[in-house]
Amino acid sequence: MNKPIAANAPTKTLADHVSDSMRPQPPLMARIMHQIRRHPIGFFGFVVVVLVLLMAIFAPAIAPYEPSAQDSIRLLPPSAEHLMGTDELGRDVFSRVIFGARTSLYVGLLSVSIAMVIGVTLGVLAGFIGGNFDNIVMRFVDIIFAFPTLVLAIVIAGLLGPSLTNAMIAIAIVFSPNFARVSRGSVLTVKNEMYLEAAQVIGGKQGHVIIRHILPNIMAPLVILATLSLSLAILAEAGLSFLGLGTQPPDSAWGLMLSQGRRFMEISPGLAIFPGLAIMITVLAFNFLGDGLRDALDPRLRL
Repeated sequence: MNKPIAANAPTKTLADHVSDSMRPQPPLMARIMHQIRRHPIGFFGFVVVVLVLLMAIFAPAIAPYEPSAQDSIRLLPPSAEHLMGTDELGRDVFSRVIFGARTSLYVGLLSVSIAMVIGVTLGVLAGFIGGNFDNIVMRFVDIIFAFPTLVLAIVIAGLLGPSLTNAMIAIAIVFSPNFARVSRGSVLTVKNEMYLEAAQVIGGKQGHVIIRHILPNIMAPLVILATLSLSLAILAEAGLSFLGLGTQPPDSAWGLMLSQGRRFMEISPGLAIFPGLAIMITVLAFNFLGDGLRDALDPRLRL
């Protein structure tokens, strides 16, 4: 049964609502961090991602050995001297896992950044201009979506040749349609808002309207998509390196370590287990962080 409203209960007038809306809001990053802290899974993902980033940045100071140094006995089990043992060439597995974080994060961050620039540019222009340009861009996006992501990345990397740079280009190409579709949908949502009409009425050029008014209002879903795409990009890089199309020896990469260690699973299972755990933990952390960012940036989920 609903409680009766007291006769003297204060009611907000229109002026009160306007005054509330004009109060200074905390910075965006402060609001995001506040919401992530309220989301345990998102906060856990944030902490793990920060730790992985620090491990990659300070890899030379953390790793006890050079990742390519072959100065130990082969296939040693984990010990105090070699925390994760040694591989088939006598290299320290722990050091190679730490340096492998550099490769995975480098490819993930750079490929997703390239995919975001290409996809957002095409998606925003398609949604804003419309017409035949929109149809051409979206049909091209549909063609790319018709192929499985990893299979298409393998084909592109195979055509370009096995190397870390070509793997990064392949990942960027297959991920850009995701950003194009999301950005186009967001533009269509805000395209008819009154503030955009006002900006055009006062003589704002199309480039100015897109940069100053459209992009800031569609960044929330793009940031979430970028975070989730990082985990998929790390998996894609590991898959390409596993197949010999990504990082090449003697450089260290988690996918390459899995490929080299699978032949010695019965003798030294840690050669495949440790890089596999590194991939799993990093991918989960980025997914958890993406969930936290979604809750932080979605106004419908704020309390």
